Amino acid sequence: MSSNSKADSKFKSGFVAIIGRPNVGKSTLMNQVIGQKIAIMSDKPQTTRNKIHGVYTTDQAQIVFLDTPGIHKPSSKLGDYMIKAAEGALSEVDAILFLIDVVEGLGGGDRYIIETLKKVKTPVILVMNKIDQIHPEALLSVITTYKDLYPFAEIVPISAMHGNNVNTLLEQVIKFLPEGPQYYPADQVTDHPEQFVCAELIREKILHLTREEIPHSIAVSIEDMRVEANGVVHISAVIYVERDSQKGIIIGKKGALLKEVGQKARADIEALLGSKTFLELWVKVKKDWRNQDRVLRDLGFRHE
Repeated sequence: MSSNSKADSKFKSGFVAIIGRPNVGKSTLMNQVIGQKIAIMSDKPQTTRNKIHGVYTTDQAQIVFLDTPGIHKPSSKLGDYMIKAAEGALSEVDAILFLIDVVEGLGGGDRYIIETLKKVKTPVILVMNKIDQIHPEALLSVITTYKDLYPFAEIVPISAMHGNNVNTLLEQVIKFLPEGPQYYPADQVTDHPEQFVCAELIREKILHLTREEIPHSIAVSIEDMRVEANGVVHISAVIYVERDSQKGIIIGKKGALLKEVGQKARADIEALLGSKTFLELWVKVKKDWRNQDRVLRDLGFRHE
């Protein structure tokens, strides 16, 4: 008898896209499944810019999740990149999780996504998020509304924030995966380099601490990341903004806001790396960077 239990039990593996309108809880679901923060969370739309790959592994299966940028009508080259990334993900996966907010109900954005889904042959699971905020009886009418619009392979109600029914969702997802190899080591939770996640954690703190005009105008680039002889991780990061006035807002009065961003980001980064961290932040102006192809490429936004 073979000692390879994975071969005996027919190990399953595959890729799953998480899609939905901006701000329905895609990153929250990803972090809940993975068990640690790899995708940043914010109540501001269009928080996710790149396809974030999260890896969930059990003895029987491995799911590689793609948390795509929220599908929306783009208003800049960055926005255009985000939409192409989201739509491109749908054709290269084994299953799609279409996440909706049951509290807000069906909106124009959901209809737009459903029209996009009609162009692909991939099985789609409707994931009804935020069920902790709605009366159970109200769920039935939401289910009926969506079932009339698209032939979903499965419908699973969950609370991504609290973890309700997330294990049931994972069981459903695994049913749609083919037999295949384990792509990543069992202890690996993302395929993004640590620099990427650190930059995202810094950006998350800025989103939390600033007002409406700032969020889409910022990008974060890790310029240097090294481990000192004493084991402390030294990180130097640049926060890019589009205008001088935004630079002033990010720095804050006597540097107060930038200092708070640094303190909060450092705490998350230390939890991620498991090491003491020295974080150095700079703010630079790159005029209209969201519409400059070269700058977008330098910051890691690439069409694959």
